[in-house]
Amino acid sequence: MTRKPATYADLEALPPNQVGEIVAGELHASPRPASRHASAASYLYAELRWPFGRGRGGPGGWILLFEPELHLGRDVLVPDIAGWRRERMPELPDVVGFTMAPDWLCEVLSPSTARLDRARKLVAYAREGVKHVWLVDPIQRTLEVFRLEGPHYLLLATHLEEETVHAEPFEALALELPVLWEDAAR
Repeated sequence: MTRKPATYADLEALPPNQVGEIVAGELHASPRPASRHASAASYLYAELRWPFGRGRGGPGGWILLFEPELHLGRDVLVPDIAGWRRERMPELPDVVGFTMAPDWLCEVLSPSTARLDRARKLVAYAREGVKHVWLVDPIQRTLEVFRLEGPHYLLLATHLEEETVHAEPFEALALELPVLWEDAAR
């Protein structure tokens, strides 16, 4: 039996408590992120926003967004955080879905989405030329940093729990990983 490719109407039909994505023509729906996931994503966004998005205490030069909808080819993807260098996107367009691939993005892994994030979504991001991808695992307390090399991602580093890191493309920031897990232990 041949399955009909998912459409944007399928995404719109999902209940509001679910995040929907279309990856390789297939609809993927998952519940809104759990607290550890939401906390890690929020803290990471906060750490990057001022120095890179606003240029306060850092170099600026980025547009950073929380859960943007990306329309990349036939895929509709929602990374936890994405960023575009201002050279490529001087102003934030007034759109629902971005057709320009970001320069960097972060996926915060959840048990229900980790497989999709690591496999199928990484393939789509590589195809679209996203130069840097971070995978944050709030349960394992790790940050994996990838750089696009040709058609595939190269794992540059896996950072653990209590480290302070300078990770591409935000190496100007001393990112203290314990900040990302701050509320996870309480």
